[in-house]
Amino acid sequence: MWHPAADDRVLARVCVEVRAGRYLGAREALAETRGDFALRAHRSLVLASEAADSDLVERWLAEEPGPEAKLLWARVAVVRALRAADAHDPRAEALERIALAACDRAARADPADPTPWVAKLAMARLHRLRDTAPRGLLTAPPGPWRLFAHVLSLDPWHREAHHRFLACFLPRHGGSLTAAWDVAAFLGQRAPAGSALGLLPLVALVACYDPSRLLADRVWEQPQWRATAVALHRDWLPTVADYAFTPVLDLAYLAHALVMARRAEEARTAFTAMGPYASRMPWAVFGDPADELSRARRACGLPVPGA
Repeated sequence: MWHPAADDRVLARVCVEVRAGRYLGAREALAETRGDFALRAHRSLVLASEAADSDLVERWLAEEPGPEAKLLWARVAVVRALRAADAHDPRAEALERIALAACDRAARADPADPTPWVAKLAMARLHRLRDTAPRGLLTAPPGPWRLFAHVLSLDPWHREAHHRFLACFLPRHGGSLTAAWDVAAFLGQRAPAGSALGLLPLVALVACYDPSRLLADRVWEQPQWRATAVALHRDWLPTVADYAFTPVLDLAYLAHALVMARRAEEARTAFTAMGPYASRMPWAVFGDPADELSRARRACGLPVPGA
């Protein structure tokens, strides 16, 4: 099942309501996440993707301009701005200004919430922000370090913030391979043991994948990457049972790395932890996501749903 809500049943139900043009469920679903920043980030991002093609959030904001409405408006505005920028839409600059203003408005409504700042960080890849990197990085790549530091002051291990920040250094967003590796390693090493942030080097590995390079598909078999995947399986995977929702995307990156590293037994447990849910990434980088996922499941002796 590809639905981004996965086993968050509240979110899945509210997504249906949002598509039908109703926002009351969204208000309740977001209100109950106050103080749980991981769940708040997850729900607001999924709901924004559902609401971005309608005027629902504008109507909600006009009728009930509370912190949840302002947050979802910021999220929707950022989704629209990024889509426009990636499509080279002539409205991109105007949409970016709207999104930045929406993020600032949401941040003022709830200063302790990192989510509006994370939304703003998502747009940082559109510009080459040149803040000086802290000590400890080999290449010291400049980037949106001050904005990232502010998010960390509100939530030091915010998952989405780390992924958004890493994206600013990827080659497809104007960065470089060396900068991406450096930042991913830096962030992964500073993360607590057993944290999903340890996946960041594996995320960078997928993002920098180049099928034209010699033995590109064998990179995951190298000792450092195999050890990274096995350590995450040992230290992070057991914590997934305590999550408020199944982290399907993170599990998919782990399962993929283990399959590519030829660790079929560990990959099976990662797939099992995903339950009946799936994400298109990282599989879409390597071909049709359904085909790649099916191939990976077969490689570790698991059935393919619907086959």
